[in-house]
Parts: sequence; C-alpha cells; structure tokens
Amino acid sequence: MKRIKILTLIASALTCGVFVQQSALAGGIDLYEISTPDVGLASAGYAAGAQDASTLFKNPAGMSLLTGPQLESSLQVLYGNVQFQGNSKTTTTGGNGQNAVGALPGASLFITYPVTEKLTVGLGTFSYFGLSENYGDHWAGRYYLQKGTLLGMTFMPAASFKVNDWLSIGGGLNAMYGYLAGQVAVNNVIGPDGQMKINNHQWGFGGNAGILIQPRPGTRIGVNYLSQVDLNFSARPGFTGLGPGLSILLANPPQLNMGMTVPQSVMAGVYQELNDQWALLADVGWQNWSQFGEVAIGIDSATPKNLTAQLHFDDTWHGAIGAEYKASEQWRFTGGFAYDTSAVSDANRSVVLPVGQAFRYGLGAFWKVSQSVDLGAAYELVWGGNMPVTQGSPTAYRGEVSGAFNNAFFSFLSVNLNWRF
Repeated sequence: MKRIKILTLIASALTCGVFVQQSALAGGIDLYEISTPDVGLASAGYAAGAQDASTLFKNPAGMSLLTGPQLESSLQVLYGNVQFQGNSKTTTTGGNGQNAVGALPGASLFITYPVTEKLTVGLGTFSYFGLSENYGDHWAGRYYLQKGTLLGMTFMPAASFKVNDWLSIGGGLNAMYGYLAGQVAVNNVIGPDGQMKINNHQWGFGGNAGILIQPRPGTRIGVNYLSQVDLNFSARPGFTGLGPGLSILLANPPQLNMGMTVPQSVMAGVYQELNDQWALLADVGWQNWSQFGEVAIGIDSATPKNLTAQLHFDDTWHGAIGAEYKASEQWRFTGGFAYDTSAVSDANRSVVLPVGQAFRYGLGAFWKVSQSVDLGAAYELVWGGNMPVTQGSPTAYRGEVSGAFNNAFFSFLSVNLNWRF
C-alpha cells in the first residue's frame, strides 16, 4: 500500500447481512431469525427439525425427509431498540442520537424438489448476517459512525442424499452478495464537521454441509457446518465539507482494502416426539467470531501515517430448547428459549457494533389450511439488556464516547406460507 500522508482510518465495524437489512444481538450479529417458522422456537432444533423447505440452509440433509416438492415463503418485520445513553465521561457534544435500528423488513424463499427417491435438490434466497444503523448526523459518537449498512444476500443451491432409512447427508453452495456503506463525521476542530463516505459491493463464497440421523421413528439428530465467507471490500473514501488544511491532506485519498470474514459455525440439534401431540427440540452451537474481520472508517488523528484495524472478538456459544404441541389436525403451536454468549467483552464493545449476550423467547402458531398449504405466524423477543461502552479517549482526535445501550432488545414478527405441490 502506498504511503499515506493523511488521517488514519481505524476499524470500528460494519458486518454482513439481510434482505433489506436486519441486525441482532446474537453472539455477534449472526441471525437465526431468517423469517422462517423457527422464529416461534427461538431456533430450538435448528439442525434437526427438517419440517419445511428452509431446512435447505439449517441442515440440507433434512431435505431428504420432505414429501414431494415444497415451497417455504416468509415475510418478517424486525424492530430494534438500540438507544445510546451517554455519561459524564463523554467529551464530544451532540447528545445521545436516535434509536440506531428501528423497524426493518426481511424475507426468505426456499424451494425443494425430489429428483429421485434418494436425491432432493433445492434453492434458497435469504440472509443470516448483518447490521444496519443510523444514529443521526450530530450525536456524540458521530466521529465513529453516523450511519452504516452492510447487506449480505445469500443464494444457496443445495442437494441431499438419503443413504439409507436412518442416514441422510446434504450440502450447498453459499454465494453471498455483500454491500458495504458507511458515513462518519470528520472533526475539523474549527467550524462545522466535514464528512467521509465509503461504499462497495463484493461477492463471497462458502459451503454448507449437514448430516441427519434417524435412529428410530420420531427421533432425529442433526449436525450442520457452515463455512466462513470472505468479503474483500475495497473502496476509495469520499470527503465533503473539510476545512482548508484537511482538504489539502485528503485531496487524493488511497484505495482502502477492507476485507472481512463472515464466521464459520457448527450447530447440533435433536428432535424428539414424546407422543402424538408433543415434541421436544434442542440445539447447541458454536460460532468462530475470533476470526471475524471488522471494517473501520473513522478519522483518528490530525497527523496520520497508516491504516490499522484491531479487534478483540471471542468465539460464541449458543444453546436452545423448545417444544411443539399439536392441538388438532389443523393447529400446531410452538415455544422456545435460547441463550447466546457475547462476542465482545464490555471493555471491547464499540458504538459501531453494539452486541452482547442475548436471551431469546419465541412463540408460534401454525394452521394447516389444506393437505397442500400451511400458514403460520411467529414472534420472538431477543433481549440484550444493558451494554456499557467506552470508545476512544479524552485526548483522541475523535474524543471519548462513554455510556451504555440500556434495555436493548429486538422483536421479530414473521408470517409463513408452506406449500406442498
């Protein structure tokens, strides 16, 4: 990289994901809520449920259990409460800003088709990873982020093979289209702020593989592995409203390489029928967040010399348990609870990526309209609680932003159509 005689641009985060865009306090920003019926289970039994075409992503081996061609289509509305509350240590002006997330839409579509008695193929389009924030232009943390979006849309062709009566295997290609856009304020020291914007889009590729075992009728055990996806973003930042001195220094900004890694993960689940009405579901999972790459776009000093990126992320763990109740031939109800550990400690949390531990509570109701069509609705609350954050320092060019995201939560409302044709 050529020598940079300008301000240092330091990583602070933006990361990949959803249909229009979603964000979540899951051990990082990985989403289980991809607008499928699992929202009503808080993801319990994710890798072993195999009850509709969305198993194409959650465990592609499960497609072998589906009867005939199937289509699963879902719409979802997310509402996020991510509101910063500053304290007396904050050295910049501007206040707390607005709720950074608010309401966002989402959607997914899956279709599966049995080619033979043993081979089933399918295609899904959805998003499981992302962040979108808008704090406003004038809040106290504007030198770290005003607004940012990182969209990642996955297109996944997949296939499953029924080895025998108790074992199925499956796999798919994860083709992810990523879009990155960010905006931060530039401290002119004297006079109004300037502004820096950056955007880029890239393709990344990975794999998805699963195994499903049925040791006896009514019992399913599944394991799914989702590989990492590298998104090699690269863009030249654009500046407006800079003071005279900065205008000269930033007249010819360099191309920035901003590669990031969408983490790999493993999920193991179980589905167990207790009787004709009740079934229990559970899963445990791991996500490799210590390998996550974070993008930073912020002006960090008045005498810059290089570009740096420093992260302190931890791998995360997930656990969930849930139940299904078949009240009649037409009605089925679900409920579940899940817990995810935090990808960052309180000391390393960023205002750009305000994530922490997450408690999930889900409820769902599903109506069998006919032998071919099911309709459903599901709700999930993801509770993040209070997440303290301190970023920068009083002597830093961007100042210190200190406070907490209190009572942080996300609500998901999903409606589903399952069509067997």
